[in-house]
Amino acid sequence: MKKTIALLLLACGSGMAALAQDLSPITQPEVTRIVQTLSADDMQGRASFTPGIEKAADFIQQEFQRIGLQPLPGENGFRQTFTMYRVLPQEKEVKLNRKKIPATHMFAITDAQELEWKNKQDRKVVTVGELADFRTVLGELNKETEDVLVLVHPKHEELFSRYQQYLGSGSVKKQLGQGGSKVFILTDMPHARKYTLEMENRIEQLQLTNVGGMIEGKRKDEFVVFSGHYDHIGIQQPVAGDSIANGADDNAAGTTAMLLLADYYKRQPQPERSLLFVAFAAEEIGGYGSKYFSEQLNPDQIVAMFNIEMVGKPSKFGPNSAYLTGFERSDLGTLVQKRLQGTPYSIHPDPYPEQNLFYRSDNATLARLGVPAHTISSVQIDQDKTYHTVKDELSQLDMAHLTNMIKAIALGSAGVVNGEDTPTRVDTSQVK
Repeated sequence: MKKTIALLLLACGSGMAALAQDLSPITQPEVTRIVQTLSADDMQGRASFTPGIEKAADFIQQEFQRIGLQPLPGENGFRQTFTMYRVLPQEKEVKLNRKKIPATHMFAITDAQELEWKNKQDRKVVTVGELADFRTVLGELNKETEDVLVLVHPKHEELFSRYQQYLGSGSVKKQLGQGGSKVFILTDMPHARKYTLEMENRIEQLQLTNVGGMIEGKRKDEFVVFSGHYDHIGIQQPVAGDSIANGADDNAAGTTAMLLLADYYKRQPQPERSLLFVAFAAEEIGGYGSKYFSEQLNPDQIVAMFNIEMVGKPSKFGPNSAYLTGFERSDLGTLVQKRLQGTPYSIHPDPYPEQNLFYRSDNATLARLGVPAHTISSVQIDQDKTYHTVKDELSQLDMAHLTNMIKAIALGSAGVVNGEDTPTRVDTSQVK
């Protein structure tokens, strides 16, 4: 009988330890205060390069100061600012097979000040048929170093329109002169027998800002990252008089979770490993904030990354549950699951592999460098009707669920933070 009890206690050890953690600093009123502030109308949807995103950065910085964090390694303050280039179309005219293309049926990804294309030139033409995966094709084309004309079948009009809306008014580049230009045309014509294209662009040099802080651990050079992007998509076409895409779930919720975790861990004894808390800029326009952050550190010193995105609504697995993207890429998810045994909370493998979520958030850059970097989310992405719309507002969130998700991450990450758990690295040969 004693042996049975001993085995039972051993099996439940992690869960009992988790339940012993004091989660009282993580309260629903505090969660509501922060997510309400970040998703308020006066933040104007937190689009990059707008006063709204600057206001959000100021608020996050004030929260870090209140909590008592230190700046990130190598930084003098909480703002990690870097320069980007924005290419803004001024004039554009396209004819395909003698037919003029409407401006709403084209967009370009380019850093050229001028484009003048004719079909007589030797240029690659790609057709995205109705059965193709447009998102995957676009990702592959972004790796091309030559000019490409892309003909997109109208079957992809909904996704094309999203890209046209985000990129048709300009694209953002980390550097100029890197890679060729890609021009996308929505058309049912499968061939470009004759075409002419003229575009003029204005190039602006602008700044983006990550906001980050640190709790230094006993092992100063071993880092655990907690993160979430704080930008969204700004002002949109009005729907019933509402034009502000507040981004409550995407991703005021994740940023709120990151801030509450910073406050929680600051109240605990000094952690074994150093903890970095980062609100990333520009996820919605290419993940430039997380890319810049990743370049400032040695990835070999980053033990794990808990990126948090869209955790304001219950998952398909029920209340108090979430999922981890790229679950099979390392054993971080398994370690978290063990820590949550015996608690009301649960973490599951990503149920939407067809959505390619592992590569669509700020974890991807570090994962490509071998870091066990994953995103925790609970949104039912295949059913969510408010994603990237003006309806993504505070009223759509389940505040009890959001609060419990923050508690779950606090419990599930404890082993990595205190040095007892070290997740396996991501196999970079298997990473896209």
